Amino acid sequence: MIKLNPSALMLQNGALIPATAGGSRDGTMAWKILSAHNKRGNNEQLRITFDAMASHDITYVGVIQTARASGMTSFPLPYVLTNCHNSLCAVGGTINEDDHCFGLSAAKKYGGEYVPAHQAVIHQYMRECYAGGGRMILCSDSHTRYGPYGTLAVGEGGPELVKQLLGKTWDLPRPDVIAVYLTGKPNPGVGPQDVALALIKATFSKGFVKNKILEFIGSGISSLSMDFRNGIDVMTTETTCLSSVWATDGVVKDALAALGRPEAYKDIAPDEGALYDGAVEIDLSAVEPMIALPFHPSNAFTIKEFHQNAAELLRDVSKMANEQWGFAPDLTSKLVNGKLMVDQGFVGGCAGGLTQNIQAMRSMLKGKALGDFPLSVYPASQPMMLELTRDGTIADLLASGVSIRSAFCGPCFGAGDVPPSGGFSIRHATRNFVNREGAKPGEGQSAFVALMDARSIAATAVNGGRLTAADELKEALLSEEGAGNAGGRSFDSSPYASRVYYGVGKPQPETELVMGPNIADWPEMVPLPEELILTVASALYDPVTTTDELIPSGETSSYRSNPQRLASFTLSRRDPGYVERCRSIGYGSVIVALRPGDGSAREQAASCQRVLGGIANIAFEYATKRYRSNLINWGMLPFEWPELGTLRPALGDTFAIKGIRTAVETGAEEVAAVWTHGGAEKIITLRLPGLTEDDRKTILAGCLMNVR
Repeated sequence: MIKLNPSALMLQNGALIPATAGGSRDGTMAWKILSAHNKRGNNEQLRITFDAMASHDITYVGVIQTARASGMTSFPLPYVLTNCHNSLCAVGGTINEDDHCFGLSAAKKYGGEYVPAHQAVIHQYMRECYAGGGRMILCSDSHTRYGPYGTLAVGEGGPELVKQLLGKTWDLPRPDVIAVYLTGKPNPGVGPQDVALALIKATFSKGFVKNKILEFIGSGISSLSMDFRNGIDVMTTETTCLSSVWATDGVVKDALAALGRPEAYKDIAPDEGALYDGAVEIDLSAVEPMIALPFHPSNAFTIKEFHQNAAELLRDVSKMANEQWGFAPDLTSKLVNGKLMVDQGFVGGCAGGLTQNIQAMRSMLKGKALGDFPLSVYPASQPMMLELTRDGTIADLLASGVSIRSAFCGPCFGAGDVPPSGGFSIRHATRNFVNREGAKPGEGQSAFVALMDARSIAATAVNGGRLTAADELKEALLSEEGAGNAGGRSFDSSPYASRVYYGVGKPQPETELVMGPNIADWPEMVPLPEELILTVASALYDPVTTTDELIPSGETSSYRSNPQRLASFTLSRRDPGYVERCRSIGYGSVIVALRPGDGSAREQAASCQRVLGGIANIAFEYATKRYRSNLINWGMLPFEWPELGTLRPALGDTFAIKGIRTAVETGAEEVAAVWTHGGAEKIITLRLPGLTEDDRKTILAGCLMNVR
């Protein structure tokens, strides 16, 4: 089904062959787009400016507040503010709506685009209105992927957007490019999530594409609709790749024409002789319906494999939950006659809520009743909702008992359609991390999410909640011909024209920002001193520590415009004593973790530590570039310690470092530290590899806001 090839390969006559002297790294689609946006003229150390940016309503307040404190007077590039995360305005009363009022006033004052709540999820709006051939787009959300349009899109923490607003650049070493070579055609009943989960399973644990760009090529692309391509592409974030781009064709051209933007189409293809740093080969015809069990999209199996080993695999999930929470229900109790009975289904967001997915569900559910199986569907934008209403899809789903909701990302992070305590939910969503389903382990409340494609979720609903692969039902074998093949061929933008504020390039400096009582300025951040005493406030030795663990999603979203209040939630579900330890330590706390930062782009995973006096992380390695960048932009030292796998500091241990300011100023990549553990002292070496000149300036100043 999937083959990984770590060797250098070259494209010749449409095939990948071992690299020869005639190959060129400059011939990839990725490099051609990067070089067109590189302002440095150095092919190995890139300084990138973007064509457009976007943020949603748990990130844009922080971005604008930071840029405002740094002297910004207007948005120098198109900046879209969407409202798809705090849309409900339920948790925290009016707090969320105050953020929306702030966003609209900021769009008017600085010249931006404001998309009101329930109009679109951030990535669908950017697909519909901004993605295009050869473009680069930056968003403060980790699932920023618009590769099928020929766009290189990147998800980063808010400070990287601030840099663009201040006329600075996105800096990185030239990334490797991995070919994703597609052949064959998906079988009926197989959807984009199935292909995506198979890709994630094959690559994530090996780190095969970490911080690299995926370049989709091959004859298999032509068999995929626009929605199918987008559904695979958005999930590439879970491989830990940096970005993605696809070769374009007539399907893309038709899709952009249907969106009313034919000028955005460009023929994007690699050159003959394009050189790749490796390849992932996928035979689409061999992909089967998949399920990703808690607590990661890479914990994936074919549904057939799951059926064969259900009891063992469910016991493994319960064991993982017990290790995380200290308790766990026996999930094997959900097996009835050897088949798993699930409690709830959800399809929506940037991965699931696409036209073709929802139309495929209609073909399977039409004329059937859900009974007591709850199933919710969230189309990803109001134009999609309008199309699905006009073609009868919404009416048929409603008649079957499906709950239709507006565009909202909440269920993807545990803020909507939460299953019961001990419940097992199947979702065509982006993630199934711990606590992404509304669990509150501190209160004895657990819940579990498995990721599946919309087609298999519909098949499960047909069978009353008994886990079922789509290809087990004859309804799924019906042709999906015409089911949204162009990803919205009857696109009607009137919902946007009626509600969106279009102010790009038209700032109104006289406009006053609307500041609700929960919108607070950042506290003062002190510059880096010459000497440090770091005290371990949390030691995390899980294989990977996610940003959801560092700062939980869900109910914390209401406080993301208030740095001090939000900081009180730091590590609350993973290490509840962390906040009080930091407060007792004061300045100089440090988190030690093997691989911190998998998952979300949210800068708050770093800024909350900083607000509490954090000054560094010590890691074996960082799970993603974006988390490491967040640490740097908040003035924190991203130390690496190769011995951390065998030497394990404990709570209260200290690291004394002399001359750290001088070391950062001079570009030193290693510093000596005295580690005190159990009363004994040991001299160790901490590493600071790859800091750019701008990185060092930011750390020395104490944070990006302090850089002048």
